[in-house]
Amino acid sequence: MGVATRTAGAADRDRVAALLDTAFHHDPVSSWVFPEEEHRRAVHGVFMGCFLDAALAGGRVDLLEDGSAAALWLSVPAGEPEEEDDMPALMRRTADPDNERAELVGRLTGAIHPTGRAHAYLLLVAVAPDRQGEGLGTALLTPVLEQCDRDGLPAYLEASSARSRELYLRLGFADRGEPLRLPEGPLMWPMWREPVTH
Repeated sequence: MGVATRTAGAADRDRVAALLDTAFHHDPVSSWVFPEEEHRRAVHGVFMGCFLDAALAGGRVDLLEDGSAAALWLSVPAGEPEEEDDMPALMRRTADPDNERAELVGRLTGAIHPTGRAHAYLLLVAVAPDRQGEGLGTALLTPVLEQCDRDGLPAYLEASSARSRELYLRLGFADRGEPLRLPEGPLMWPMWREPVTH
């Protein structure tokens, strides 16, 4: 499936933030972080915008030309991080200071993030709700994964739903250890993809 893709920049921020907000509004993890629907409507977009800002500043955001899908990537070097990750606390402060879960989700996923090898980290892939099931996520991710294969670079992510986990399994990812169960909440699946050598 050929789709027109480009790298998003600062001028695309509002458009991509709105896409992330709508695509993940009913996601199991977002629903756990913000269980009250009305409150989620108020703060979820700000919360997702923190991921976007991190990718725009230190990674890459791939965007379909029509704005219907986006993928957020970070490059993670090998070895333990030199400093503590302040992103979870920043997300809580920015989006929802009284909500412990807005920080806890980042702390828990950070604790299981692999450190041994450099890898591409897929923070999020978002597809507009009315376009899901068309293969847009696969079309957006495949060129990056093919580049990972050429570079001999593994990739990592945490799947936030059983449906997204199935997509990632089809793209060559495998479960990495046991799923993470959020306290009184849903599962997240850490997944790792070794580069394919041809």
